[in-house]
Amino acid sequence: MAKDILGDANLHFDELNKLRILDPEVAQQTTELKEECKAFVDKIAEFQKIVGSLIELVDQLAKAAENEKMKAIGARNLLKSIAKQREAQQQQLQALITEKKMQLERYRVEYETLCKIEADQNEFIDQFIFQK
Repeated sequence: MAKDILGDANLHFDELNKLRILDPEVAQQTTELKEECKAFVDKIAEFQKIVGSLIELVDQLAKAAENEKMKAIGARNLLKSIAKQREAQQQQLQALITEKKMQLERYRVEYETLCKIEADQNEFIDQFIFQK
């Protein structure tokens, strides 16, 4: 009967026979919920820690990828400039070859002319010698 009166007044005894306002079952559920919440918060903290390290790793990979991208762009630009330099050098050499061919042709014509002059002079000398 005393328990009923206390129960009506929302007063209860726990397992240690201490007077409590909450029902022992509700107090037990509250304690379990508190422990579950603490475990959940710990798991969330661990998850945040893992996600933080993942984000840091992804940032490092992004920086490395950006560095490699810049190296590739630099190499591509260098390759383009080398190709342009080779093309310019090839054009210069082609112009030099053309110039040398023209010079060779002039020398060939001059040589033929000098051969003709020599032949004419030899003929003149021969005629002059025979006339004397």
